[in-house]
Amino acid sequence: MLGPIGPTGIILLVVVALLLFGPNKLPELGRAVGRTFREFKEGARDIISDDDASSRKEQEKAKPVAADTTAAEKPVDKRLPE
Repeated sequence: MLGPIGPTGIILLVVVALLLFGPNKLPELGRAVGRTFREFKEGARDIISDDDASSRKEQEKAKPVAADTTAAEKPVDKRLPE
């Protein structure tokens, strides 16, 4: 369920963290990790939205050019007048 670490591994990591940082520093460490993940997600979202916006602008610029070339490539009506 939790991947390759498992519940025993998580418990072991928590115990090691308690021994290294002490019970007073763990809440601060957890908040710092949470802020770091949040900032990373926001940065990734910004990059993705910037890429989407730039690709939309490129597509909008390409549309008029494509319309002009299709107008120039229209077949000429070669039927005789009635």
